[in-house]
Amino acid sequence: MTDHEHYEAVVVGCGPGGAAAAANLARNGVETLVLERGVDAGSKNVSGGLIYAEESAPYTIDGLFPEFREEATERPVTENYIHNVAGDTVKTFDIGDLHHHDTAWADSVLRRRMDSWLADRVHELTHETGGGLLTEVHVTGLLREKGEIVGVTCEELDPIAADIVVAADGVNSELARDAGLMDWEDPDEWFQGVKAVAEMDPDTIDERFDIDDDEGEAHLFSGDLFDGVRGGGFLYTNEASLSIGTVFHLDSIAEERAEPQELLDGLLTHPLMAQWLGEDYHELEYSAKLVPDSKKAALTAPHEDRLVVVGDAAGQMQAQGPIIKGMNHAVTAGALAAEAFADARSRGDPHRAGEFYEQKLHDEGVMDKLRPTSYSVVGKLGEIGPIDGVANAVAESAVGRFGVRAAEGLVERAYNSPMLVSMIPDTKLPYVTLPTVIGEELGEVVTDENHVQPPELDDRIGDLTYDVGDPHIELVDNSFEASGTAVTACPVSATDFGGGCYRDEMVQTNGHEEHLVSLDTQPCVECGTCAVVADTEWEHPAGGKGVEFEQG
Repeated sequence: MTDHEHYEAVVVGCGPGGAAAAANLARNGVETLVLERGVDAGSKNVSGGLIYAEESAPYTIDGLFPEFREEATERPVTENYIHNVAGDTVKTFDIGDLHHHDTAWADSVLRRRMDSWLADRVHELTHETGGGLLTEVHVTGLLREKGEIVGVTCEELDPIAADIVVAADGVNSELARDAGLMDWEDPDEWFQGVKAVAEMDPDTIDERFDIDDDEGEAHLFSGDLFDGVRGGGFLYTNEASLSIGTVFHLDSIAEERAEPQELLDGLLTHPLMAQWLGEDYHELEYSAKLVPDSKKAALTAPHEDRLVVVGDAAGQMQAQGPIIKGMNHAVTAGALAAEAFADARSRGDPHRAGEFYEQKLHDEGVMDKLRPTSYSVVGKLGEIGPIDGVANAVAESAVGRFGVRAAEGLVERAYNSPMLVSMIPDTKLPYVTLPTVIGEELGEVVTDENHVQPPELDDRIGDLTYDVGDPHIELVDNSFEASGTAVTACPVSATDFGGGCYRDEMVQTNGHEEHLVSLDTQPCVECGTCAVVADTEWEHPAGGKGVEFEQG
């Protein structure tokens, strides 16, 4: 092998998956180097976000880091509700049974605080085995010798060889794509999440939600308030803020030419929100990210040569009906990958770690959660055009409406059934049609006046912190036909808005008019949306460059 700096293990990314892998590697005496792209762990990361500890999981974040809940999370989530919205009429269901199924605990988190705390612990652990944590390092790809993956290449450092490479570099993983394990070809494999963090005094949170300081609430929203786009909204209580956002199927955003920030504002300004937001809304941060739909994107064999892939980079995000679980699966996967390497090394064949890792994911039931058989057998049938059309027609018919009225208790129990929610089809029926009918038939009119005035998009962009660096996205085909969807789908762009990443314009060329798209990466929030919906060459900015999230 060519003479490169060598570590037993290189972990790329220090989110929960990377932190779990690094901690478990170090505790097994493995020399481990962790490379993080941000100026600080968490500065590049965004989540809704709730982190779960499942009773059935072989690893949990507090098991790996015992002081985690006391030091790194916001509030325990003790109450869960879903609101079915039809105009100003709303029917609310308690979905606590679904939330508590297989759940040891669930806490709200902000990624900057959480990941930074994890990084400190990781650096201490890995330093003891001859490694450590380096920030502001952009890992650009995989180091190969004779066609085999043997390490990583970096923008700021010389190539580094390793016996195992753990790709925990997030949903836009350059390593998973370099290995040919993931691509950006299918919008229906992705969700797009957009979030606002709103400042609120802890006492005000306790009063408005009628909770104690050791309690918290999660509220989910579906129905007709999102202009027919498939998905929904959320509100989570933090220690001194609220996380409010939306998550939609990316293909639906593209098809409807919906603008993400407008969909978020539709939630923020709905009358139902007045009771919680009051008249003093102050937005601390606006952010966005892609989220993989594990039912379609989770890698069944997340490894290649010495590379193992964990978390979002491997598509390991579970949509359990209205509840999204991702970080807990990243933790489990990261810890299992480390365990697999320790097992392989003890057998004198460390390069079999990927094979062992894949087996452990199946043996521990992780893949059954990420790719549920119930969806493969039942849910996909509901996505067939004629079946979907009939189902929507029945739901909106007099017969369907009578059924909703007559079976209110059954409907609420259905929302709380893990089996039923795991098989719902990715259509408008569960996200738009049925919640709207439930709201119309069972709901009550909300009479509160909402005085929230969300910031304009240019203010949201301007309030973010950037260290731009060189452009990191190249627009390959600037025709509107090829790349115009990015003008509306990009969370920091909009039609007739001149300050975002993507803008469309009519240009006179050789005597005829062309509809073209231009790109400015300066305000980019690095969500990756345009890599899916436009013709681009997309990579991350250099280490420490680009957007820096203070909340995440």
